[in-house]
Amino acid sequence: MKKLIALFAIAGCLTFGMSNVVMAQEQNAPANDAEQVDAEEEDKAAAAEAATTEEEVVEVSKPFNQVLKDKFIEGGPGWMTPILIVLILGLALVIERTIYLNLATTNTKKLLEDLEAAISTGDVEKAKDVCRNTRGPVASVFYQGLLRYNNNIDDIEKAVVSYGGVQTARLETNMSWLAFCIAVAPSLGFLGTVVGMVQAFDNIEKEGDISPTIVAGGMKVALITTVTGLIVAIILQVFYSYLIAKVDSLMNDMEDSTITFMDIVVKYKK
Repeated sequence: MKKLIALFAIAGCLTFGMSNVVMAQEQNAPANDAEQVDAEEEDKAAAAEAATTEEEVVEVSKPFNQVLKDKFIEGGPGWMTPILIVLILGLALVIERTIYLNLATTNTKKLLEDLEAAISTGDVEKAKDVCRNTRGPVASVFYQGLLRYNNNIDDIEKAVVSYGGVQTARLETNMSWLAFCIAVAPSLGFLGTVVGMVQAFDNIEKEGDISPTIVAGGMKVALITTVTGLIVAIILQVFYSYLIAKVDSLMNDMEDSTITFMDIVVKYKK
């Protein structure tokens, strides 16, 4: 009898313990489900943030030409195209003048030595050949003087001075057009600024309200065209300053060598 009661007691304890375990699991299940949902939401948020970061990285890593194209479109092709044309025209003039001035550079010291060696022996034709075979305006000026070698000194000097003025004008050819490009580029940018501001005020008047979205379009045109015009003017101004310095150097060299040339002619002319 005692054994039977003990068995019932043990069975009751086991049954009660199992029911507590089942109830505890049922109570913990909703909590685990909630934690799983929170974890899934955090994963989704992290994935969305990573995708946004990747988009930002892709946007930042755009090639430079694509960025320029985007700014060109944002600034308005109607205003950016004239500025671009001015830049192309200015750079073409810069390239042409740079090539011409570099070709016009002459080793005047060697040229004068060769001329003096020929004139000192009375061989004027050889001196003319030296000038004909030498590139640059200085040799052309000397050649005009040698053509009148048999005339008096005044005639030779007048020929040298007159043709020197012609060569100086050739050195300064197209420089005025380059200066025009430098002046008109920012002017076009400022004109785009004024038009953009007028567009912005027109939009404000139509909407009857001031908000960033209304003003943004006109302001973008205004700022981008101005910045572009100023950048073009700065680029062309740098090259213009270099070319002016080059022209001044050639003119000074021409004047100094011309004086030396006349001294050689006076010294050896009979």
